[in-house]
Amino acid sequence: MYVIELKGRIDSTNAMEEEKRIMDLIEKNPDESISFDASGLSYISSAGLRVLMKVKKQIKADLQITDVSPEVYDIFETTGFTQLFNVRKKYREISVDGCKVIGKGAYGTVYRLDEDTVVKKYDSAEALSMIENEKKLARLAFVAGIPTAISFDIVKIGDTYGSVFEMLKAKTFNDLIKENPANADDIIKQYADLIKQVHSTKLPAGTLPSSRQKYIEKLKNIKHMIPEELYGKTEVFLNSIPEDDHLIHGDLQMKNIMLSDNEPMLIDMDTLSQGIPLFDIAGIYVAYIVFEEDEPGNNMKFFGIATETGKKIWDGVCKNCLREEDFDKMQILAYVLFLDMFKNSSPDDELSATRIRHSIKHLEELLR
Repeated sequence: MYVIELKGRIDSTNAMEEEKRIMDLIEKNPDESISFDASGLSYISSAGLRVLMKVKKQIKADLQITDVSPEVYDIFETTGFTQLFNVRKKYREISVDGCKVIGKGAYGTVYRLDEDTVVKKYDSAEALSMIENEKKLARLAFVAGIPTAISFDIVKIGDTYGSVFEMLKAKTFNDLIKENPANADDIIKQYADLIKQVHSTKLPAGTLPSSRQKYIEKLKNIKHMIPEELYGKTEVFLNSIPEDDHLIHGDLQMKNIMLSDNEPMLIDMDTLSQGIPLFDIAGIYVAYIVFEEDEPGNNMKFFGIATETGKKIWDGVCKNCLREEDFDKMQILAYVLFLDMFKNSSPDDELSATRIRHSIKHLEELLR
């Protein structure tokens, strides 16, 4: 790719000269795809924008404009150029070295930057698109009445990116229950109340992906791990679950709920879907109960809490959010989810092999 630098001001006084410069460079590099580096661009007028349009028409390809300052980005956005070009902002660079880790999810790690703000650092080459998707989902949940944090800034962290959130003296529910075990009952009640609030929220059909379809995909992922007859029975079970329009978070363990200004607030919104509450409850069961089955002490390793505390959290969720007649259905979903976590495990990993074997046994018993 051939990168053309845009510098200083491009307006009516130099637009023609700039156009000639750019066109000459393109002619000298006919076999190269073109990208613009706008890190040195301080201003662009409508005359400058017309130059970029002429370039786009001539080369008949998608054009990328990188390292755009916030001021210039506003011009591109106001004029609609962000719809025509791949325009990327120049992001503030920060370091998380020495920052306290306050949470870790499937796609990144949350660090406390200072008393008022936290940052979620993404561990993916697709960080920017994932950040934009999570912001979109968080706004959707917020408008639907779910208390959630919405990022107010995107920053560059080394070779990846992060979302910055305002979290005034916030702590995760996981930290609260570790630091205040005497208040466990009240914390678990707040936790269960938020879970019920999430699951009472309906969205228009098709707003988010189907939870059931996500689990059907998980079952396909583990087809090579389970007996053919069991696969067929599990498939019939999943297809029997009705589609539903209620909100599903996708990872409702206590590390993903924060208390900020005495208000519970959801984070990690990139796993949202729609379905019946059992899909979320199954994830909680896996987090606090299933992992412990073959590795006593897993709750301490991952959450920093005792096995008994994990069971107490699960009992509170079970009592407040799960009907007794749905317990077996929830467990089937839980073991499908759990097996999917080990679909790529090494045959030499004894713990994973034990977990897989026991999960298959549980499924066979539940689906008998």
